[in-house]
Amino acid sequence: MEGESVTLNPDVNTINEIRWSFIHMNNKILIALINRQNNINTLYNDNAGGRFRDRLKLDQTGSLIITNTRTTDSGLYTITGTSTEKPLDTFNLTVYARLSIPVIGIDCSSSQQNCSLVCSVVNVGHVTLSWYKGNSLLSNISVSDLSISLSLPLEVEYQEKNTYSCVINNPIRNQTTHLDITQLCYTCSEVCICCCGFNEAVIRLALSALGGMATVAVLVYDIRSRSLQQKREQTSSSD
Repeated sequence: MEGESVTLNPDVNTINEIRWSFIHMNNKILIALINRQNNINTLYNDNAGGRFRDRLKLDQTGSLIITNTRTTDSGLYTITGTSTEKPLDTFNLTVYARLSIPVIGIDCSSSQQNCSLVCSVVNVGHVTLSWYKGNSLLSNISVSDLSISLSLPLEVEYQEKNTYSCVINNPIRNQTTHLDITQLCYTCSEVCICCCGFNEAVIRLALSALGGMATVAVLVYDIRSRSLQQKREQTSSSD
């Protein structure tokens, strides 16, 4: 995983001088040299565009240690001797970005029976995003690109009691978010009118409008009654 350390362990204990190289865009770039005869270890921090600066170490066995790994460290690493360019050993390293936690949101629908949900993650690569019902896989989507966003929809019934979870994983790790239907999926809430059925929503709006009109009518009647009462009192005073 990104940020961790990795040790590449070759079996070269009998070789006096070995070279570590990083293959980038078909270019073989020398990054470390071990000379056991003279007891000299050399790190080439400025090679490969300086991407390994202050992050490489060598131990006495000839192993290469990469600290604070980055996704750009992914690639082929070879170790060769001085007598031949044929690799004595080759390592194919893949560094995976840290996984973000899936976020489950509601996508308000016009259905009274179903709740529309969507699970999303951002800035991910080489991952699979999945919906599970209990331990059973319902659907998934995979991506091999880097730093993109993924989303996966799901529809459930409002009243059901099954457990659902959204999982993102790569070959090393996974992150899981569990769905609480009672918090996200609710019918006819005052907070989210679109979660109601269409007909019921229309009826609610109509009743609200009628209630408002009735209130206005009462106010108008009250104002008129007071006005007539004041005129009568003024007429009585004049007489």
